[in-house]
Amino acid sequence: MATDQDDRTQPARYVVGIDLGTTNSAMAYVDTESKPWRVEVLSVPQLVAPFQVEPRDTLPSFHYEATPAEAEAGALKLPWSDGKPRTAVGTFARDEGSAKPGRLIASAKSWLCHAGVDRTADLLPWQGDDDVQRLSPVDVTASYLAHLRDAWQQAFPKFPLAEQDLVITLPASFDEVARELTIAAAKAAELPRVMLIEEPQAAFYAWVDRHSDSWREQVSPGQKILVCDIGGGTSDFTLIRVRASDREGDVEFHRVAVGEHLILGGDNLDLALARFVEQKLAGDGKLPPEQWDVLVRTARRAKETLLGDSPPEVFTLNLPSRGSKLIGGAQQVELTRDEAVQVLVDGFLPRSALSDRPTRRQSGFQDFGLPYAADAGITRYLAAFLETHRTTGDDASGSGEIDHDPARPDIVLFNGGFFASPTLRDRLLEVLSSWFDRDDANWSPLVLDHARLDLAVARGAAYYGMVRRGEGVGITATLARSYYVGVGGERPMAVCLAPGSAAAGQDFEIPNALQLTLAEPVEFPLYVSSTRLTDAPGEVIEVDPGELTPLPPIRTVLDAGRKRDSTTVDARLHAHLSEIGSLELSCRDADSSRSWRLQFDIRSTTQTDVAAHESAAESEGIIDDEVIEQCRAAIARVFDKPGDLKPSKLVNELTQATGQARHEWPTSLLRRMWEMLMEHEPGRRQSPQHEARWLNLSGYALRPGYGFAVDDWRVAETWRTVRNRLAHPASQAESLILWRRVAGGLSSGQQLTIAEPLLAATRGLYRRFTGGKSSSTAAAIDPAQSAEVWRLLGSLELLPVPVKTELGNAIVELLPKRKLEPVRSAMLWTLGRLGQRVPVYGPLNTLVPASRASKWVDAVLGVEADEPILPLVAMQLARVTGDRHRDLEVSKREQVIAWLESQGAAAHLIELVRTGGTLDAEERSQVFGESLPTGLRLR
Repeated sequence: MATDQDDRTQPARYVVGIDLGTTNSAMAYVDTESKPWRVEVLSVPQLVAPFQVEPRDTLPSFHYEATPAEAEAGALKLPWSDGKPRTAVGTFARDEGSAKPGRLIASAKSWLCHAGVDRTADLLPWQGDDDVQRLSPVDVTASYLAHLRDAWQQAFPKFPLAEQDLVITLPASFDEVARELTIAAAKAAELPRVMLIEEPQAAFYAWVDRHSDSWREQVSPGQKILVCDIGGGTSDFTLIRVRASDREGDVEFHRVAVGEHLILGGDNLDLALARFVEQKLAGDGKLPPEQWDVLVRTARRAKETLLGDSPPEVFTLNLPSRGSKLIGGAQQVELTRDEAVQVLVDGFLPRSALSDRPTRRQSGFQDFGLPYAADAGITRYLAAFLETHRTTGDDASGSGEIDHDPARPDIVLFNGGFFASPTLRDRLLEVLSSWFDRDDANWSPLVLDHARLDLAVARGAAYYGMVRRGEGVGITATLARSYYVGVGGERPMAVCLAPGSAAAGQDFEIPNALQLTLAEPVEFPLYVSSTRLTDAPGEVIEVDPGELTPLPPIRTVLDAGRKRDSTTVDARLHAHLSEIGSLELSCRDADSSRSWRLQFDIRSTTQTDVAAHESAAESEGIIDDEVIEQCRAAIARVFDKPGDLKPSKLVNELTQATGQARHEWPTSLLRRMWEMLMEHEPGRRQSPQHEARWLNLSGYALRPGYGFAVDDWRVAETWRTVRNRLAHPASQAESLILWRRVAGGLSSGQQLTIAEPLLAATRGLYRRFTGGKSSSTAAAIDPAQSAEVWRLLGSLELLPVPVKTELGNAIVELLPKRKLEPVRSAMLWTLGRLGQRVPVYGPLNTLVPASRASKWVDAVLGVEADEPILPLVAMQLARVTGDRHRDLEVSKREQVIAWLESQGAAAHLIELVRTGGTLDAEERSQVFGESLPTGLRLR
């Protein structure tokens, strides 16, 4: 983890702790020059100025973009801002966003640790209005920090926050990518002097600080302290062991275990309560998205009221009118406290047994796009955590084993906004006590108290900053999770890189030797385990999905430098644990001083909800060397001089060499063919026929541009080799096919680069057929030969939504044109891809709104031509997903179903519109545009 901490030339005047909670942010600080020092909270009414609200110590973590009218009126101007800012953070954002959810960003921290999306991509607000600027989770986090920075500097103008020691808190279960991106967000907010601390530890530090005179009287050696930290977005469990200190009569704290990452917290309670109210209002139906978004915000207030102190028996929810659609007029519904307890307390804190385990079914919550935990039962996750991390009971003081259940915690510290409700706090304590009261029916753990749950983490972070300076009482934190790198073999195996017993600052040289090829891509699959904590570095184990969780892999090309004659090196991996517990890996040449820093491949985690493909490609086995050499020889006979094989004969020659038809070639063989074609790339320049064959086969061998190890590197090499480097103008059509085939491996910027000249051409075509003024600068496009242009544009799923909308609208108007009949099928296929409800490979934020897809459905159903592809396109536009923001209204889907039945469409297409499901093999090939390689399939 790279920080600027080592570049400091003088100590900071202040140590500042910041909690960027899902539903609030808080800032605490220590004046390091005051004696005695103490932790104070920055009272920040200016954080919400100029709005008339009560002064608060916490700031809601919401980001709101003003409407044009609000921005022009200067409604968001703050005391320290210049001009007319367009965005707001905090109370105003939360309150205004409740009424305008399409302009609001919430749960940025949950998005920051969402391994299913590109966390650096502009995708929030997830279901935003068309005119709202999208931001990445990193950008939103940076906006929170920038707002706190400006508020601090308003209070302490002589001491810029950038010059103070800043401690930012994060969930203990944040993965390495989320930690790196938190640092990146701080740097984007111009805050370079950053340290990180995990929130459960910070909460415990806050307790130690608050009880600085008495904490030694409340704990004793051998005890285990369970920290339950449940906020708005995540649940974190941490175990801290109390051990005897070398100083007589004193104790030390050792963090020994952390739980798995769970996106499960107060947000889920809001969703569950909103669903319950929705059933009262709409029965088995669903409210439209705009009403649903308001209902979720209203449900939060209902939850806080009915589960708070002195709750009323009934809470009335008011829902604004939506006119005549679905539900007309304003809605009002009563929710009783008993109903809230049944839905929220029994639903999320069920009276489970210690042996109960959470289910692994897919979460029903899809409305916000986040991968919520599959099981809502927090108590079941807690039971699994305690059972998994049973200890021997050694109290580290020489007294031997303790006499109670080793899974039992002795002390509990509750933290997070979830426990602001005494009802939720008491239920969790009741369930926890029931697991261990066999010998003593009245047993319950000692509960440590916090005066302010919303401030504890920030207070603890500031306290930790002083611990780093040698003041106060520290926690010795083991890594509490082991790291592994995958290695080849008959069965998946992994080598331990760093054990769970490791502490920050330790280094590990992995004794296992590696032989690596230089100047070619290498991949290091990585795993983490919170259960196997005692494996030694270098120990080889079998990969068990129940014990090892995959991390983003490390993919790189090792630069050979000047030693061009060296193609391989004997190397060893070196692991270093940073001070914040993140893993840094390097690969070191065993015979020289050369070393390569290895970086996590963040882009490999850009698929939303589930992986965009399921791949068995890597396990297809090794192709016989004799077959490989025959293929290599055939390719050389075409592209090497003098070649004795015509380009048109190459595929037949390869078919004979492999003994398989082209569509049966496995992915591993196809990627080897791509390598051979790249080796003979200069030979494509011999003639238009050579280049056409090279482009066609290269795209075929690399399709769909992802799904096999280091495909991103292959696509990048193809881009560098082909883009703007065609030797023959006649090859243009084949280059379009190549980019269509590998589109899934292109970045959004590359896709836009490809699309821009084609969009100019299609706009010219549109104006020509609709009577508009044609641009003289637009490239000419032959209407009858534009099929590959349309298909390529339809394959570029990462294009901005406004571009897709413009393109789809143009297709709808051009469909009836008789001169375009030769390419109507291609245009319809493109319309299906542009308006699809389930993407082929892109994240969900690239989908056009359901309202737009609904209008395109009308055009498709109105096509008066015999086009076999029409039922498939109608299905793509109306396919049901279970996500109200993506799905068309019920009446529109019923219209599509009736039309499909009247057309005699396949029963499975009708089923996909009625209840959803997965595409079959033939449908997948049609949607993709051709068959996929063996071992790969779309989701």
